[in-house]
Amino acid sequence: MRFGAGLLALAALATGLTACGNSGADSIVDKAKNDKKLVVGIKIDQPGWGLKKPDGSYGGFDVDVARYVAKELGVPESGITFKEAQSANREPFIQQGQVDMVVATYSITDERKQKISFAGPYLVTGQDILVRADDTSITGVESLKDKKVCGAQGSSSPKRLADKFGPEWESKNLTQQQGYGACLPLLENNQVDAISTDATILAGFAAQFPGKFKLIGQPFSEERYGIGIKKDDKAGRDAINNAIEKFFNDGSWRAALDANLGEFGKYFTTPPAVDRY
Repeated sequence: MRFGAGLLALAALATGLTACGNSGADSIVDKAKNDKKLVVGIKIDQPGWGLKKPDGSYGGFDVDVARYVAKELGVPESGITFKEAQSANREPFIQQGQVDMVVATYSITDERKQKISFAGPYLVTGQDILVRADDTSITGVESLKDKKVCGAQGSSSPKRLADKFGPEWESKNLTQQQGYGACLPLLENNQVDAISTDATILAGFAAQFPGKFKLIGQPFSEERYGIGIKKDDKAGRDAINNAIEKFFNDGSWRAALDANLGEFGKYFTTPPAVDRY
């Protein structure tokens, strides 16, 4: 009987030890309240959004959003662990419990909502095209049908182009890298003709290299950036949405955009309405 009781105790202990040190909590709200710690997935190679600096610190609009939301959930900045989340591994990271939330230029889609939950959106943008500054042959999305284009694995942007132009175009014209930062050298060295993803991301990169690249400025989609959390965590969604609305209303949204995007911040004039579901 003592042996059986021991097994039951071990089973109970194993159940309580969930990923990310969750302490058995079902919601990100509980973990934040009880542990005062969160693991947040961000991009680390996207200027203006999520960037790991030479000194090891992190900066960008998404980083500012993550810090603000964490603070509203009761987690101080010292309790946040940032973890790189590439486009292709964002859903698995959330599902496996490697992160508590993802704030990484993460477009809300119905397909992704089958696997995870989203709070937000906290920003709306659109897919656009970045080219070399001296390229006049690309004027919009239709120009890409005979061009070589770079995108990021797991991002919705390359998929949109593949759906538009077909599988033959995808196999011949589309190059996919682990992140958009890896696309820039290919564009600069004429190995591809364009990079296509959200205008916000492209603007962040272009701003780092004045005179080298230009944004076409003809968006052909609507991208709604949300915060990804564990599926069906309604309490977490509601709490994060409350934090996002406060972020809008107290001036922090505007200040963070201007601080991180400089001249490009002016293109985002009004915060979106959060989608409560």
